[in-house]
Amino acid sequence: MSATTPWAISGTYLESCNCEAICPCRRIGGRLGGRSTYGECRGALSWFVAEGHVGEVELAGLGAVLLIRYSDDEPGSPWTFVVFVDERGDTRQREALAAILTGQLGGTPQLQFPWVFKPSELRDIRTARIEIDHTPGKGWFRAADEVLVRVSGPVERQETVTCIIPGHHRDGREVIAEVLRATEAEPLGFEFHGNCGYESTFAYSSGDA
Repeated sequence: MSATTPWAISGTYLESCNCEAICPCRRIGGRLGGRSTYGECRGALSWFVAEGHVGEVELAGLGAVLLIRYSDDEPGSPWTFVVFVDERGDTRQREALAAILTGQLGGTPQLQFPWVFKPSELRDIRTARIEIDHTPGKGWFRAADEVLVRVSGPVERQETVTCIIPGHHRDGREVIAEVLRATEAEPLGFEFHGNCGYESTFAYSSGDA
């Protein structure tokens, strides 16, 4: 597969980071987002692919998780991240999913994934047991014993909230994370409770850039 390989995936999305809800990095009521709550963002993002393919490689039913960190005070706010791909996929499926999420296949990630269009450091790509339940308002996900996010419920009386990663053109909802935990070494190891989260759907493709 290469950047010329046609691809498309769609499904559900859930993330959490250490910002206070509603995360100030998002667009709220159509207003542009800004600096993260504490100046340093640490979090985890998850995707469940309901439909999708890269060329002839089918990806439906697979999940992926990103563990991330960036600082607003570092020049260019570069992202440091680890990619976890679903162990249920075969080698070609895992490679295809990782290639999409790291921007190697072009398309939507060039416009919507900050770790692709900004300076970044990819620490690792790992095969892991990924469990995902994106039930609205009470979702959770896990990457082996290394990442855990569990949502306790939505933020009440919120304005329209959108996030660049699933896309500002898509509806979503701010939620509260009961727990956000990562067992990685610094700077990607952390544990937070009662912080922000965001649930939405996504549709990415090779034709979006």
